[in-house]
Amino acid sequence: MLQPVRRSAEPPDPMQIRLVHYALFRDARGRDAETVTTTAATPRALFDELGFGAALASPESWIRVAVNDDFAAWDARLADGDTVVFIAPTAGG
Repeated sequence: MLQPVRRSAEPPDPMQIRLVHYALFRDARGRDAETVTTTAATPRALFDELGFGAALASPESWIRVAVNDDFAAWDARLADGDTVVFIAPTAGG
């Protein structure tokens, strides 16, 4: 009986993603905006790649993500040229 050929998954192509930073993310990155080259396929993977995931527990429960000016799911697919914003809650008064 023939066995199916197993091919290793090809690494994803690098993409250019524009990040806009506010509040604690601006403080962490030291800039208002930047363009990064990444193979992260989702906002969650990008968040971890940037090193935010190690410092912030359960970000999905209190941080929102926007992709191209619309709120998005943490597992939304990213595409080359997307703009991503991680939005932390703010206090006012």
